[in-house]
Amino acid sequence: MNSNPRQIKLLEVVRTHGSASVEQLADQLEVTLQTVRRDVQRLADAGLLTRFHGGVRVPSSTVENLAHQQRESLNAEGKARIARAVANQVPNGCSLILNIGTTTEAIAKALLRHKGLRVITNNINVAAILCDNPDCEVIVAGGVVRPRDRGIVGEAAVDFIRQFKVDIALIGISGIEADGSLRDFDYREVKVAQTIIAHAREVWLAADGSKFNRPAMVELARLPQIDRLFTDQPPPEPFPALLAESGVRCDIALD
Repeated sequence: MNSNPRQIKLLEVVRTHGSASVEQLADQLEVTLQTVRRDVQRLADAGLLTRFHGGVRVPSSTVENLAHQQRESLNAEGKARIARAVANQVPNGCSLILNIGTTTEAIAKALLRHKGLRVITNNINVAAILCDNPDCEVIVAGGVVRPRDRGIVGEAAVDFIRQFKVDIALIGISGIEADGSLRDFDYREVKVAQTIIAHAREVWLAADGSKFNRPAMVELARLPQIDRLFTDQPPPEPFPALLAESGVRCDIALD
């Protein structure tokens, strides 16, 4: 599914509170009960919400992410806008690292016309996409492949990444919490991402609006470690102040 802005806002409300009644959602979104029920049904069918009598709740916990197919379908249009905005800022002839995630996979698709790129990745999906660009050299990290999303994790991947120092790390994330922490679910994936951040001259974070205030178990980094944030809508409070204090440039992809 391709969620519209109202449905994305509905997901944000539910994630912020953990659960919500249909009436509460209608009040916050300023729409009718019938509209909320239609949106809830669509999101529940996609596995993004769990329904109970009179309301909905978040289907995932802080210890387990949504399935790859569900994440791929969540706000696909917003991720495509983010990908185009990132690609417009990536110069030809530079070195990149792309990590695991559906947003970085969207970015890979947006880089298919770039020239002279050297891309390192621990994401087999990214590698497969960019192999269709004859002007892009793709280097794949070794390690353990997670079947659910074809991400490469583990100590072998960490050791492999340590060999390099790239111009730009393009990273995705599962959640950004109000304390300024960037969080994910798998500590093995986090260790690779932390190494990626340490071995890049600039770090660009790509995160759609659903990632703000989304909890996850493992801290990956903090906002001051990021140079630029690319997102698809203005960040909610308290993130504008946090981004300014951390010196992070925020790019909002509107088209």
